[in-house]
Amino acid sequence: MNNGIFIIAHAPLASALRQCVLHVFPDAAQAVAVLDVQPNVPIEESLVSARMAMTMLNKTNTLVLTDMFGATPCNMAQKMVDGVNSRLIAGVNLPMLMRVVTYRNEPLEALVARAMAGGIQGVMQVAVTAPQNQQRKPHDQDHYDHQQ
Repeated sequence: MNNGIFIIAHAPLASALRQCVLHVFPDAAQAVAVLDVQPNVPIEESLVSARMAMTMLNKTNTLVLTDMFGATPCNMAQKMVDGVNSRLIAGVNLPMLMRVVTYRNEPLEALVARAMAGGIQGVMQVAVTAPQNQQRKPHDQDHYDHQQ
């Protein structure tokens, strides 16, 4: 598949996410485009820039990722995405983006599913200390902690 990934977010998030993902996947540079939506720039001007960037991606299918539903970047993206050759997901995060870049050659529908799973699975509460270092409560029955 010839998928492009286009990140539209409030400045400087889109560029920062691209830099992070290219640190791990430098070969994905041609597949990932960004637009940092600047404050005080008219939406029409940003929309023109977004359309140009998406065209320059030159990909058959494009997954558009925005930072937040209802915000300017997402509203702009909604005007660009056709639902056939492009899809839109709001709430981009780095785990989602890493997953998308990893599987960028899969069909667009599969890529959307991977993005959603990566974004959701990448958000978790992390324990401050390891379980084996935490004080045991009297009602704990398992006296052996096993690590995975």
